[in-house]
Amino acid sequence: MKRIKVHKKSNIFLKIFIFIFAFGIFSGLFLFYGPWHGFRDFWITTAMTTKSHQYLATWLYSDKTIEEVLEANKVISPDENSNLDLIEINDTKSDNNLYTNEYEKQVLEHDEDEIYKYFKVEGYSFDAYMAVIYDPSKVSVVHTKYMGSDGQYLVDMAKENNAIVAINGGGFLDQDGEGTGGQPVGIIIEDNKIIQSSRGNTGGLIGFTNDNKLFLGYVSAKEAINMGIRDAIEFGPFLIVNGKSASITGNGGYGIHPRSAIGQRQDGIVLFLVIDGRRVDSVGASIKDVMEIMENYGAYNAANLDGGNSSVLVINNKIMNRPIDWYQREQTRKISTGFIVTN
Repeated sequence: MKRIKVHKKSNIFLKIFIFIFAFGIFSGLFLFYGPWHGFRDFWITTAMTTKSHQYLATWLYSDKTIEEVLEANKVISPDENSNLDLIEINDTKSDNNLYTNEYEKQVLEHDEDEIYKYFKVEGYSFDAYMAVIYDPSKVSVVHTKYMGSDGQYLVDMAKENNAIVAINGGGFLDQDGEGTGGQPVGIIIEDNKIIQSSRGNTGGLIGFTNDNKLFLGYVSAKEAINMGIRDAIEFGPFLIVNGKSASITGNGGYGIHPRSAIGQRQDGIVLFLVIDGRRVDSVGASIKDVMEIMENYGAYNAANLDGGNSSVLVINNKIMNRPIDWYQREQTRKISTGFIVTN
């Protein structure tokens, strides 16, 4: 009798296992190949915007399907350059009468002698961090001192340049996700000097003029210098130009990843945004999420910066976010460029 009971119990457990396994297979097939394409599109766009994990899409879908998905999910930036006459840098003293909403209060409520303010962005399913810079003249660009061979960790760049706030900048050559950060892509300008003049294919120029206004546009390094742009890198896409938001079809084509972005309000205040990803409690953000946050906080011009494991926000030599790589190691990576704030 005991043997029969054990046998019956084994059959029950086997049936439960088979049911769970079959349910898992069915659910997976439904998500990846079912009539609702939302999950499929996010899966493909997320995989195809990585350097070393595109196989997650190519193993499951044909080249034609991938091409169709990427075409249906993209960002169309406003077709114009920043109009710097529309930015009016002014005194941003704290004044209760200026708080038209909660976002304005978070930005504008500060001590008069503060150069920056830091807070976590609430209301999203991911962890997002914002640094608000009240004096745009303190923002500049830095690049790795080992340019051509190796990158640097942003926290080290910040220390060496006495920065109180820093965020990662543009991209770099990253073959199979194994790039060292030593070979930046696109234009680099620092302190009115051209560090690298070759154009990349990652977006447009993101830079500050000598009168401390954030310029977004498609110009050469020489044109930028002639325009009075003192510090710049090249990346994108542009999310907001002259108060006009980009047109995003589908999920934007950039999947869900850790993100970084930079923006400037019409009053001159600069916004640094970093979003964590690749964690159970913070899987990452879409490009539309990034644009929405920048809109909420009043960005008049805003651009996407390099993301993934490069997304880092450093304040007073401490990493404020939690960068995690594809192997779930809590670490950032060496990068080529960054924006810093000095006192």
